[in-house]
Amino acid sequence: MNIISIRSQFPSLELKSNDQPTIFFDNAAGTQVARQSIDRLTQYFLSSNANTGGVFETSLRSDELIETCRQKVADFLGVKDRQEVAFGPNMTTLTQAFARAFGRSCKEGDEIITTSLEHEANISPWLGLAKERGVKVRFVDINLEDMTINLDSLRRQLSNRTRLVAVGYASNAFGTVNPVREVAELAHSVGALCFVDAVHYSPHGLIDVKELGCDVLVYSVYKAFGPHLGVIWGRREIMEGLETFHLRTVKNIIPDKFEVGTQNHEGIAGALGSIEYLETLPKLLGKPENASPNNSLPLAMNGIREYEKTISERLLEVFAKYSKIKVYGITDTKRLNERVPTFAINVEGYSAKEVAKKLAEKSINVWSGNYYALEPMTRLGIEEKGGAVRISLVHYNTFEEIDLLDKALNSL
Repeated sequence: MNIISIRSQFPSLELKSNDQPTIFFDNAAGTQVARQSIDRLTQYFLSSNANTGGVFETSLRSDELIETCRQKVADFLGVKDRQEVAFGPNMTTLTQAFARAFGRSCKEGDEIITTSLEHEANISPWLGLAKERGVKVRFVDINLEDMTINLDSLRRQLSNRTRLVAVGYASNAFGTVNPVREVAELAHSVGALCFVDAVHYSPHGLIDVKELGCDVLVYSVYKAFGPHLGVIWGRREIMEGLETFHLRTVKNIIPDKFEVGTQNHEGIAGALGSIEYLETLPKLLGKPENASPNNSLPLAMNGIREYEKTISERLLEVFAKYSKIKVYGITDTKRLNERVPTFAINVEGYSAKEVAKKLAEKSINVWSGNYYALEPMTRLGIEEKGGAVRISLVHYNTFEEIDLLDKALNSL
């Protein structure tokens, strides 16, 4: 893996903090942006800046670019019908829009199941339906020793009243990769839909909605090397059947019914560039002989997954050196397939915010608090204590950066 060439694709990795190279271990809140994405965004403003639906050249270019990106995102998700893909501001806004539309078909006494491991964006929209429609929201319990969801808890709560099961692909707080395929099968066994929040998994591994068997999936491009933009995919028969909140001037068809108002065209251009970056990765990962237009994304994402297992193992080795560091979640290096390199920790004698500040002084960017994972932090009993420190890596991070984190932790 040519880590130097990979890092060269991200201009902001050259930034310094406190006169030292910045170490970006804050990726779960948003990755750095690939050069191809930046170039696409800039080029949009230079040559295509117009609203859609016009008969003149710049408008036609905007139309073409949006549909090209829609196809690329469909490829990224393993989707055949690109019209099933819609864009929006972010995952949270799109989930709220979907929940409101879905809620129009809900009756009092219907049930929605989510889990206690979720980002708040996969909880609050469903709780909103409880207030508006009298829907009951149930929570799947979690195993606190390794921060995994309890499938037996899910099985116990499923019933003929269940309308939808919402689950994250990976935890944005603890890195846990959830058994989404099994969750989807359980949801379907009672006639319910499976809604997947893939935001945190999107930069870490291959997403294939056919393999997952889910019905709706959302993610945010800015968590996967692009600009601030959200994506929702849903099976055509489901999305066409929803009564969305849209304008009279918007056709009641997909994807139009979900893309209300003028979209973030430059962000869509940048999203196209972020996937084009991923398509170049097989060469940078040392696998050019196997790469083709049809398999470049699987090669890229599988290569990312394998490399990230190695840095996850190194991080766990570092944490294990310090008796005062508490790691929440999976720590067994034999279970790296069940996690991504996102770690929540606390250091005895310091608050999470104090640790984050001290690491910032060493030019290491990390987050502290609950990072919108309110429910699991509350279940752990650490929300009222300030949450935890989140150290989140992606494939452009290096072993050398982990060594510098080790030194910084040792200074505590």
